[in-house]
Amino acid sequence: MKKITLQLIFIAFVAISCSSIKTTEKAINSGDYDKAIALSIKNLAKDKFKEKNQPYVVMLQNAFKKASDRDLSKIAFLKKENNAENLKTIYDLYNRLNNRQEKIKPLLPLKKARFKLTNYDNNIIQSKENYSDFLYKNGVAFLKEGRRNKMNYRSAFNELQHLDKINSNYKNTRKLIEEAHVKGTDYVFLSVSNETNQIIPRRLENDLLAMDTYGLDDLWTVYHSRKNKQINYDFDLELNLRRIDISPEQIHEKEIIKEKQLKDGFKYLKNTKGVYVKDSLGNKIKVDNFKNIRCKLYRFTQSKSSKVMGVVKFYNNSTDQLIESFPIESEFIFEHSYANYDGDRRALDKSFFNLTKLKSVHFPSNEQMVYDTGTDLKERLKHIISRNKFRN
Repeated sequence: MKKITLQLIFIAFVAISCSSIKTTEKAINSGDYDKAIALSIKNLAKDKFKEKNQPYVVMLQNAFKKASDRDLSKIAFLKKENNAENLKTIYDLYNRLNNRQEKIKPLLPLKKARFKLTNYDNNIIQSKENYSDFLYKNGVAFLKEGRRNKMNYRSAFNELQHLDKINSNYKNTRKLIEEAHVKGTDYVFLSVSNETNQIIPRRLENDLLAMDTYGLDDLWTVYHSRKNKQINYDFDLELNLRRIDISPEQIHEKEIIKEKQLKDGFKYLKNTKGVYVKDSLGNKIKVDNFKNIRCKLYRFTQSKSSKVMGVVKFYNNSTDQLIESFPIESEFIFEHSYANYDGDRRALDKSFFNLTKLKSVHFPSNEQMVYDTGTDLKERLKHIISRNKFRN
């Protein structure tokens, strides 16, 4: 039995090995040379001297040569085109050629295999310089065009940010990045106008204007609720309150009758003939005695509601035009319940019994109701702003 198991394991191992070799060969035949290189390196890294791994040596040599030849041919073609848009691809290809060699070096030397390794340092440095100069000129050009369209400042920012990642602080890149960011940022002024003919609580207005609690500022947009004279605001965001409805104070009463059977001592069990039933020892059998109890619950519910309605308006200050408007509405409901009872309170469920411990409370003032409505109003305003950008 043990011999059969070992044979099965050996057969499975051979099958897996053959499958891996076929996968690597297929990758080479389909032109996916880097996949073939990765598979070969993975197997050779385990033991490059094993006889069963020698096919990977041949395949690694073959895939490496074909991959290198293809990349070098592409570089030569792109250089002949003399198109600045190709500079990134050329830089990436030289890096790929170098990285491929670095992956193979730890395995060298390999039996019966020769790899032509090239020092690409100068090529990488030169192509990096060429690509950096291209990005720099693009960034500067976008900065100059920013006067016509603010989005160009953001394009300049993106180009120069990318440049700084591949070539840290090339020339005065970081200074230009900061300039592009400052000039590309939109400043939005938020205001609240009241057209309800009702006085809104001052603290509600303060809460609605507390921009630091909204968490809306992002890379390109800054919101203010107090004007800074040194800033030319790109957009105005106006919350226009148009209607406030407050319901009358109401108390609703509801009568609920609860009944329950309650254990009340015991009694002796009798049969249908009225004779006591006894156990095997001759003792009378006891059974629980139940009685019905009843309780009337009078539940009172205090309620009052407030609703605030308005519109959110986005204005473009450079054109003095309304960009878009969105309706906004928020409601707050005050509700409090308490209860009295008449009868045996043991008939009440726990939830009803807890109500009997409560008393009526003072209704919140109209001002408090409107303020409480503002909590939800603020969340709705934040949602509108988050979902609707000033610039696309």
